[in-house]
Amino acid sequence: MLASRLLSTLMLLQSRGRMSAPDLAKELEVSIRTVYRDIDQLSAAGIPVTADRGRDGGFQLLNGFRTQLTGLTQAEAEALMLAGLPGPAAELGLADRMSSARLKFMAALPAGMRAERVAARFHLDVTGWFRTTEPVALLPTVARAVWDERYLKIRYRQGRDSNEVRVAPLGLVLKAGVWYLVAQKGSAYRTYRASNILAVESSDESFIRPADFDLASYWRRSSREYELGNYRGSAVVRLSPRGRSLISLLGPYVEAAVVKTAGQPDKEGWLRCTIPVESGDFGIRELLRLGDDLEILAPAPLRIQVRQTLRRMLRRYSALALKGSDHR
Repeated sequence: MLASRLLSTLMLLQSRGRMSAPDLAKELEVSIRTVYRDIDQLSAAGIPVTADRGRDGGFQLLNGFRTQLTGLTQAEAEALMLAGLPGPAAELGLADRMSSARLKFMAALPAGMRAERVAARFHLDVTGWFRTTEPVALLPTVARAVWDERYLKIRYRQGRDSNEVRVAPLGLVLKAGVWYLVAQKGSAYRTYRASNILAVESSDESFIRPADFDLASYWRRSSREYELGNYRGSAVVRLSPRGRSLISLLGPYVEAAVVKTAGQPDKEGWLRCTIPVESGDFGIRELLRLGDDLEILAPAPLRIQVRQTLRRMLRRYSALALKGSDHR
């Protein structure tokens, strides 16, 4: 445990530069007193750790000192082999560099480690079922601007129109085979679907990345707000036993609402519950995915909309049936 923590401390100082005792304690989940003891042990082992006192002080390695890639366990090396997704790397224009880094990583491992066996046994496919990844020809240019912290001027598709904006690109997110650009526009953060970027121009002007911005935290928060924001209303429904088993088709928020609000089943096994409903035609189409295993009880306007949709479908199929009878 101690050896692992000392190695983690060394790697943190090597990768991040100067770090304060409180920051190290938070990262390693130990007390500040333990951090000071670990620093003393590193110094005693010959690691050149320097300490700067004062408000902005902290610990750092002597300039030029770097340790080689050592101390990896077999499990850690295998886990790292899962990190390099070949598809996304190629889309970002990093395929060659990923392959080169992989070779160097394998060469640096201690003798006897066989981390490459992970790639032969596990494959990560980030694309959802019945979908293909969206080709985004401009993605390497966007990725380079993200990395270099350079402003971008993008022409972005919005419905049938397009709009040109100047943004500070903060990160790229791959969600179910779809790339999204997270950028700062003015003082606000915005998310742009990469496939809707029609043109891009990278600027020579750099920007200062917000110190408090965390890409993963922003994405979790904004994606949840987006999902919840789509549910503009609710509906009281009845679900057949089969409908209850299929409710996951409508998403995790609907499924959670069924668990929370469902009463006791009636004599036929049907459940009465209240679920969130998306607005507009899309919400109706979602409800119709369960067919006659779901009955809407309220609100009345939603029942009317579903009834009108079903009538239009019935008229269309009735007309097709009549046309078919004319040819017999």
